[in-house]
Amino acid sequence: MMLHRRDVLKLCSGAAAMAVLGGRLLIAQQGLNLRLQLGWIANVEYAGVWLALERGYFRQRGIDLQYAAGGPNSPPSPVVVASGNADIGYTTWLPFLDAVARGNEFVMIGATFPVSPLGIISLAKRPIRVPADLVDAKILAQGPNEKTAIDATLTLAGLPVRWSMVPAGFSPEPLLAGDAQGYTAFATNQVITLERMGLVSGKDFFFTSFDTLGFRSYASVLFTSRAFLEKNRQQVVGFLESLIRGWLDNEKDPSAAPKLVIEKFGKDYGLDLAQQTRQNQLQIPLVRAAAPRPILTLDREVIAGPMMAAARATGRTNLPDIAAIIDFKVAEEANALL
Repeated sequence: MMLHRRDVLKLCSGAAAMAVLGGRLLIAQQGLNLRLQLGWIANVEYAGVWLALERGYFRQRGIDLQYAAGGPNSPPSPVVVASGNADIGYTTWLPFLDAVARGNEFVMIGATFPVSPLGIISLAKRPIRVPADLVDAKILAQGPNEKTAIDATLTLAGLPVRWSMVPAGFSPEPLLAGDAQGYTAFATNQVITLERMGLVSGKDFFFTSFDTLGFRSYASVLFTSRAFLEKNRQQVVGFLESLIRGWLDNEKDPSAAPKLVIEKFGKDYGLDLAQQTRQNQLQIPLVRAAAPRPILTLDREVIAGPMMAAARATGRTNLPDIAAIIDFKVAEEANALL
């Protein structure tokens, strides 16, 4: 790692001390117990977290990272952070906006997936590739969030909001049975289910992301409270730098994080190594989808343009100025430390 003298001086403020370990210049800052709230169960979606924890990257930045898993029976991350039970959380774009609208002084500081993995799976006999393909179609969807995404996609495209929702679970089998023409799903989940059934993506079935359909949204968004960021900015930058290093390691060896999930961090969930490995392979391009922008950084033009337009298309009004709810510099400063 290359650090300029001015970076060292900035990092070494207060009681910080320097040490050299294995040829790497480390900045041992004043210790900080940082509590991270995941948006879902501890799986390979958080590969960067697991690798950074296992390899001591957070400790090298003076951070004692504690994490809590999310899941279907856990409160949403914005609720956990608002209650003071976590310092940084993972969420998605629209829930973040809703939390801000309820009066929470939250700040977005990064996004793992600049292209959301949420989309629609369709079969070769009736592919859904553009918004017009949704008109008059039957779509298997899991709930109100998916319904809102489809409604907004049609609205953004200037098309009639005319389609039929068929309630669905988390298996694509009803699509194969012919119950509908489309199925809302994740590129990193149900696509794998179909592959394991022997179906070939791009031939037997198609996955079209909502981003491709015009409904832009970041996923796996990192946020914190403004008060926490102002008090601990140096450590928050260090947290993101450590996390970025974890994601860079994940690119180099996509097999490492799935093993950590199965053997350690997610061992209580009964996850499958082959599935977690394939999920990791599919998510790596999503992490890099905004290249050449560095990992985790936020694009002001994308957020102010298509992402705010997507929020308005869902019926959300009185949207805040992005300068008040997003700190674009944190992730940039973290990348500068690499």
